[in-house]
Amino acid sequence: MDGLFDKAKEKIQEFAGSNSDKVGEGVDKAAQFADEKTGGKHGDQINQGADKLKEHFNGGDQQQQ
Repeated sequence: MDGLFDKAKEKIQEFAGSNSDKVGEGVDKAAQFADEKTGGKHGDQINQGADKLKEHFNGGDQQQQ
């Protein structure tokens, strides 16, 4: 499943460059989709990952890019 999240992160990075205002919305939709596909079994982990992604794209990890 890590590869899936890595690919999603790459796509979000590409998109974020010119659409930063929509990144959070997209991350939330992706998290909801993943939660539905796993039957809600991993909701907490999915939400934690979504929160970290949103922090990253909102400037939380700018120095690491």
